Amino acid sequence: MTKPYVFITRKLSDDVIVALQDVAEVKMWPKEEIAVPREVLLEEAKKAAAIITMLSDKIDAELIDAAPNLKVIANLAVGFDNIDVSYANSKGIIVCNTPEVLTDTTADLTFALLMATSRRVVEAAQFVKDGKWKSWSPLLLAGHDIHHKTIGIVGMGKIGEAVAKRATGFDMDILYHNRSRNLAAEKSLGAKYVSFDELIETADFIVCLTPLTNETRNLFNENSFKKMKKSAIFINVSRGPVADEDALYQALVSGEIAAAGLDVFDKEPIDATHPLLTLTNVIALPHIGSSSTETREIMMALCCDNVIAVLQNGKPKTPVRI
Repeated sequence: MTKPYVFITRKLSDDVIVALQDVAEVKMWPKEEIAVPREVLLEEAKKAAAIITMLSDKIDAELIDAAPNLKVIANLAVGFDNIDVSYANSKGIIVCNTPEVLTDTTADLTFALLMATSRRVVEAAQFVKDGKWKSWSPLLLAGHDIHHKTIGIVGMGKIGEAVAKRATGFDMDILYHNRSRNLAAEKSLGAKYVSFDELIETADFIVCLTPLTNETRNLFNENSFKKMKKSAIFINVSRGPVADEDALYQALVSGEIAAAGLDVFDKEPIDATHPLLTLTNVIALPHIGSSSTETREIMMALCCDNVIAVLQNGKPKTPVRI
């Protein structure tokens, strides 16, 4: 009996896909640092029963229509805004993601980015490497305190809760804004629910963890940045299009806000000539929120488990429900 065909759009660890290879013919795009070209993905989709995808892969109606045998799409991420889930479901295709397994890892990175941006860690390290450190002075690369400040979290899901938990270790006041109240976070962490406007006007650190939707696209815009404190630091570890990058650049250049730490961008990878990358008060990371060896291995394995379950007519562990 012929095994079903599975295409993986980026190279995964060989050890992780062994179980998948037992039940399917598996092909991986071999280049780790280069996304699979659209034309290749479309061609592979024609014969695939399953595709394991990355956030950089656009899984739209065109691709879904080109894949008559497709049963499951497993996205190596919590988010799934790269996939037309409704259209896939209408065609009987199950879409899966990797929620919760990356919560703490992403929260670690979020708080690390907050700290590095606030205390100018990257700038200071480069200052030493460039041989610019000639003497000690009281305000040399002085940043902003984190302890006893107010953190405002936009998007109080699992990752938001984990970030808030870390903030308690710095005796921070915790504000949050969400589509609905998170009573568990209020009770266990002392988080306070406020309006979006109150959060951006009050918080010293505005941390964006909201998913990308039609409502959240460009949520952080020219008007939003103008309402923030001049000492405010903006951190985005959700999705790039949630923030208007032109407005953010102007806010940073004009001094409307103090700094930004960004792990996500409107277009990824961000071009090296992008204006944001010219600013010393911006720390830019290559979308590594969940990128620890341990967590990525778990995410890969979960994708494979979901695919195996669907191919064997079982129920996947983490189907996307919209």
